[in-house]
Amino acid sequence: MLMNLRRVLLFLGSVALAAALIALLIRLGKVDVRQTLHQLERVSAISFVKLVLLNALLVYLSTEKWRTVDAALRSPADSVPSRIASFFVSSAGMALGLILPVQLGMTAARTIGTHTHGRALRRGTGGTLVEQGFDLLVVLFFTAASMATWLSRGNGMTWIVSSAIAIGAALLFVEPAIRMMNWLACYASTNLSHQSAAGSRSQIGNRVSRVLRDLSDLRHSRLIDARLVRRLLILSAARFCVIVLMAYQTSEAITAHIQLWRMAAATPFATIANVIGVTPGGIGVNELTSASVLHLFGIPLVVASQWALANRLLVTGSCYTVAACAFAMLGVERIAHSEKLKIR
Repeated sequence: MLMNLRRVLLFLGSVALAAALIALLIRLGKVDVRQTLHQLERVSAISFVKLVLLNALLVYLSTEKWRTVDAALRSPADSVPSRIASFFVSSAGMALGLILPVQLGMTAARTIGTHTHGRALRRGTGGTLVEQGFDLLVVLFFTAASMATWLSRGNGMTWIVSSAIAIGAALLFVEPAIRMMNWLACYASTNLSHQSAAGSRSQIGNRVSRVLRDLSDLRHSRLIDARLVRRLLILSAARFCVIVLMAYQTSEAITAHIQLWRMAAATPFATIANVIGVTPGGIGVNELTSASVLHLFGIPLVVASQWALANRLLVTGSCYTVAACAFAMLGVERIAHSEKLKIR
């Protein structure tokens, strides 16, 4: 009872914090709410369709990354969800991530979506954490490029070159990183055998054993593969580019006219803010961070703030549109499968 009350209070507190941050953004940015709503009303159907298609591409890339990780995590006895089912689960997770803490939405959706396919926690929760971990890793490299651009007072070409160097370094680092992890796994396996032979029973010894056992298990993990890691990094980089294009599309839809390279330079900071955000869907945290960073890159605060608020509403609408379409596709697939079974 007390635990449930505590959760309710924490949720209400996070909602209140989100509202306070949005109010702060409106006040600091001197946003005319009526004008912003008027801009949203003038968004054309073509602009919204473009945003929906970009969102569908974003979900597709996330789905491919998760299926790649899932192929390495599942056992031969586990069943594989269809591509449409995987796409629906990912779209539902993205939609949930707009109203729940970002880290929880996708994880919950995929864990529930794989409960009939075997080892839901390992494949749904674990697979999503690994998949999103690569997103965060790539964002950190793009953040370094953005910082270099800002510190050098550079332009779009500076950001492009810095980003290419950062991602290139990440891809080149894969091979030595894999060798290092394999070495650690072998080292842990050897020391675990010695410790077992010694029969250590102390509390510290038990903790060391657990750490060594976890490292030793890496030897048998199919995730420790250079080609797989490179594929995940490339897919994460492509996903980041789609996020930037979505942000740029919303700015064009409301005629904010924020340059593409400035949007790309600001996006990594907003993504990190989403990860550490304590509000549902990162509401308020994402908008305040995005507007502030865009202002640092030369965009007037009022323009950046108006875009941030409009972007939240437009992206939310596109996410739920994609999720609804994916649900319809899943329904058609289920009906078609049932008809095939009847024919047989």
